[in-house]
Amino acid sequence: MSRIPTHTVEGAPTASRPLLQKIAQSSPTGRPLNVHAQMAHSPAVLAAYLSLRNVTAEYGTLEPKVSWALNLATAGTVGNDYMIGIASRFARMNGWNEPQIAALRTGTPTGDTNIDALTRVVREAAANSGNVTDATWKAARESGWSDTQLAEAFAYLGLTVFTGYFLNYAQTDSDV
Repeated sequence: MSRIPTHTVEGAPTASRPLLQKIAQSSPTGRPLNVHAQMAHSPAVLAAYLSLRNVTAEYGTLEPKVSWALNLATAGTVGNDYMIGIASRFARMNGWNEPQIAALRTGTPTGDTNIDALTRVVREAAANSGNVTDATWKAARESGWSDTQLAEAFAYLGLTVFTGYFLNYAQTDSDV
């Protein structure tokens, strides 16, 4: 059972309404997902989420296939089925096949050693309060990832951890 009320655009707190309306307009269903409808209960939570989402969309330089691999690897580490479902859907839409999606979720090899090195960084960071061993970082650098790309990977880690933790915190009912 969800802990936080799920709002419609019309029933959300006044400050959340324009944010939730924008989400609804970009949603394939024409309505916000439960996670967004619950975040709307606190305009600060919804605005924080949208800030992270918008920043990665506007300033992110990693290919969508890479960013969704990072989101899925992080979601698998955070351990929220709702977030794993969302990230899996977008990973599929961005070119990952089912065995690769399962590998990204569980931390096993995808067949792409460069992606595996980068997802190990975010998975390790998600599991260890942001800490990553020098060996894991070095392996990602040796796989061709720049310091800039490794820094950007943290933005996707942050977005996914924020969302996954909220889902766990609110006990959001899945609608994906």
